[in-house]
Amino acid sequence: MSEDEVSPAPAPAGSRPPGAVLVLEDGSVFKGRGAGAEGVAVGEVCFNTSITGYQEILSDPSYAGQIITFTFPHIGNVGVNTEDLETKTPAVLGCVLGADITEPASWRADGHLDAWLRANGIVALTGVDTRRLVRRIRDGGAPKGAIANGGEPDLDGLLARARAWPGLEGMDLAQEVSCTQTYAWEQTRWSLGSGYGVVESPRFHVVAVDFGAKLNILRCLAAAGCRVTVVPARSTAEEVLGHRPDGVFLANGPGDPAATGAYAVPMIKGLLESGLPVFGICLGHQLLALALGARTSKMHLGHRGANHPVKDLQTGKVEITSQNHGFVVERESLPEGVTETHVSLFDGTCEGIRLDGRPVFSVQYHPEASPGPQDSHYLFERFVGLMEAAA
Repeated sequence: MSEDEVSPAPAPAGSRPPGAVLVLEDGSVFKGRGAGAEGVAVGEVCFNTSITGYQEILSDPSYAGQIITFTFPHIGNVGVNTEDLETKTPAVLGCVLGADITEPASWRADGHLDAWLRANGIVALTGVDTRRLVRRIRDGGAPKGAIANGGEPDLDGLLARARAWPGLEGMDLAQEVSCTQTYAWEQTRWSLGSGYGVVESPRFHVVAVDFGAKLNILRCLAAAGCRVTVVPARSTAEEVLGHRPDGVFLANGPGDPAATGAYAVPMIKGLLESGLPVFGICLGHQLLALALGARTSKMHLGHRGANHPVKDLQTGKVEITSQNHGFVVERESLPEGVTETHVSLFDGTCEGIRLDGRPVFSVQYHPEASPGPQDSHYLFERFVGLMEAAA
């Protein structure tokens, strides 16, 4: 094994004993204390810089195939509740935390994060020098890794499993987290004192193609006055158009867009031929770009956090956005007639496109996530405006 073997931080009274470990493909070993489910998980190790919303992050379907390292130390301090979930069945493989999970300190909590992790089969590791791990990911890129909790870890076996994992490139994970049957969605955004609402007198009908949709995206569509029909990722253009929508939404999701594009791109091309308004987010943005003739590629690190500045090239305004993606649309591959609309102020990568002269646009980030302000909610109104113009 590598000499880069990091022991856990001192354990607070009453915490679990050591016996959990993260082994990276380069042989680095990060020891800690186990939390969540017992077992082994193998996937891509990434990090997220958000200081709030850990429950939404852990339940985001876009994290399928990944182990999240949280840079913020106080994960679990507000517990968990049934209202902030982004999916009923979390797809994330595991998580790495700097501090042990504390007792909940929030009036909205109805459970403990550790119990929630166990119930959802998510392996966790606490007491880790997450700063050192994040520097490793920052400098070397997101590595393959194996996280284990319970019993005496087999370091050599974990290293072999980490190295044998194929990686996210070429992996279609959207169909693993997508719904399997069509369903209707009417729930709107949460508000203090009343919880979630129900859309009344919807003005438009939107079909949302579920590549791993976060529930709050569906709520934002409903709050904008849309009746939403959610269809599986492998739906054809004929099946989508058979619902007679006023517009089509292409959802977020995990995995390599080029792999998912094998079945999604023909569907999207059919939608474009229909002339209907189309709005894509994250994986939906990447798939739309592929359908328009652009290319996507794997990023060194990816963007994962709630503090990413994005500039709207049309208005000059800067939005503070929430992001979670490891692939990017290559700007130089955008064909004639496709305009870049948004750009990352962190690394200059493409964050949004539109099809000139057509009611079709997409963004790489998550406008529904509201990382403090609500800078990007206007995109849902823009989508509604396109449907109004097409009516």
